[in-house]
Amino acid sequence: MGRITRKILMYMSVLLTAAFLLGILFTDPLNLPLYHWRPPCTCCDRRLTTDTITPLRDNRTFIIAPYSDNRIHNNRAVRILSIIHHKEVKDLYCWFCCTVKKSVEVSQAEIDIHTDRFDFPYGTTDLVCMEPPGCYAKYLSVHTSPTGNITQLPLFRIQNLDMRPFSANFTVCISTMFGNYSNVLQFIQTMEMYRILGAQQVMIYLNNCSPQVEKVIQYYIAEGIVEVIPWPIQQYLRPARAWLYSMDVKDIEYYGQLATLNDCIYRNMFRSKFVLLNDIDEIILPIKHQTWDSLMESLQQQNPGVGVFLFENHIFPQTITTDGNFSNISSWKSLPGFNILQYIHREPDRSDYFNARKMIVDPRKVIQTSVHSVLKSIGDSKEVSLETALVYHCRTPLQKSLNKSSLIEDKTIWRYNASLIRNVNTVLSQVDLQK
Repeated sequence: MGRITRKILMYMSVLLTAAFLLGILFTDPLNLPLYHWRPPCTCCDRRLTTDTITPLRDNRTFIIAPYSDNRIHNNRAVRILSIIHHKEVKDLYCWFCCTVKKSVEVSQAEIDIHTDRFDFPYGTTDLVCMEPPGCYAKYLSVHTSPTGNITQLPLFRIQNLDMRPFSANFTVCISTMFGNYSNVLQFIQTMEMYRILGAQQVMIYLNNCSPQVEKVIQYYIAEGIVEVIPWPIQQYLRPARAWLYSMDVKDIEYYGQLATLNDCIYRNMFRSKFVLLNDIDEIILPIKHQTWDSLMESLQQQNPGVGVFLFENHIFPQTITTDGNFSNISSWKSLPGFNILQYIHREPDRSDYFNARKMIVDPRKVIQTSVHSVLKSIGDSKEVSLETALVYHCRTPLQKSLNKSSLIEDKTIWRYNASLIRNVNTVLSQVDLQK
């Protein structure tokens, strides 16, 4: 065989190998195209979307944020938290702005609607897109079609690309503050209890609140404790004030609470060691320990591999008050809201009713969460006994027929009264709530 013939065969072999590899990269086992290449462009050099909720043109898909997530995929995956109509959205596509290739490449999204939708038309959804090989994108767009003009699509930053040391041990996620929330005194007390127990950060998904609560929130923002995430869900959907569709026939449950809880977990994936998922009228109170640090250290030692800890919810009804004769609280009387130190009687748990537990989680082990349990996780969940800790839930009674003698006296909150009174008074001295 001549030298020229051998060279021709060698070049043909290289070309055939390259063609074969390209076929593997850009097709799936069923020979369906996974990635669509677009020619090099500078169309990603534009302003990023900064809104918390971004509608697509179909007005059936609402993007919250994309997060890099490789925990259950071998390749580089992006999980885009969103809200979609469970019937009317069939196909969605991720348009990746490839850093290395300086091109736009498109991959089809896997649409994973969370199972806890509670019969509402719209539900929290994960759009999972595999990043094209060699792309290394920092930004992407989401579209209802694999074709179009990316310059006309909203552009999002892919979050969680960089893992850094934790900035907090405990972050509290407060979902969907709405209804012109005005419980000033209980809000300040709860915030200060969070700080006493060990929280370094509190995230509030704020729909609306009273002017006085807004002043207090601004104080805590200046203190570096609170981060507010705007949550104008009513601009796009009709939010219900109930958790079940039959109780309030609207578009989405409880002001989109599930979407905010999931977003808070992903925002804090590499920022916080633990995340607490509860409402502003709830405090996870240790019984055997003084702080969340010592509580969680003990629970983790006893339960290696567990990433989700569930605490019993106990109602302390605001209809039954007790005067602890505490000094230095005269200034509290002029504030709107409830004084949690007056509520030390809890309703007995009902064995035939679901106990709506709240959680402290390792966010790196949670894939999807609901309100009272996780839907998908890495590792196990653990129900924490009442002897160890409880959720102090100060609200209107659930068992309205019970009188004081039928309730259980529980003064756990009083263990913190000295620090709490001092801290609340410090806040009130720095925030003018009289104007």
